[in-house]
Amino acid sequence: MEEEIIRVLEEYHIELIVLAGFLRILSQNFTTRYAGRILNVHPSLIPSFCGEGYYGLRVHEAALQKGVKVTGATVHFVNEIPDGGEILLQKAVEVLPGDTTEILQRRVMEQAEWVILPQATEQVSKQLAERKYKL
Repeated sequence: MEEEIIRVLEEYHIELIVLAGFLRILSQNFTTRYAGRILNVHPSLIPSFCGEGYYGLRVHEAALQKGVKVTGATVHFVNEIPDGGEILLQKAVEVLPGDTTEILQRRVMEQAEWVILPQATEQVSKQLAERKYKL
């Protein structure tokens, strides 16, 4: 699978990869090849509720089970460690009484993920462009 992704990325000269709901762990070979050019959004405030096995509703279920009062989202660079790359942006979201995993997931998406992912993408795109065209 990664070989085909690399082929398409190279063919179209893609410089920035944004993972949002990709739900696959990329190999170290892949993440090293595109170091500093792969972004992911994770539905918690890393380092809480992250790493292998923490994705989708599982993250929100864990937050509710733990009884946290605040959760949120994190945009980070992707490396060989699941959710282990450098953090770029985070945004907190309040956990409300009566929240279900689905309600909390939706609030985190609307109030955090959909806000900080475009911000981080623009930020990194500008940095890549500056490096590319720097004289």
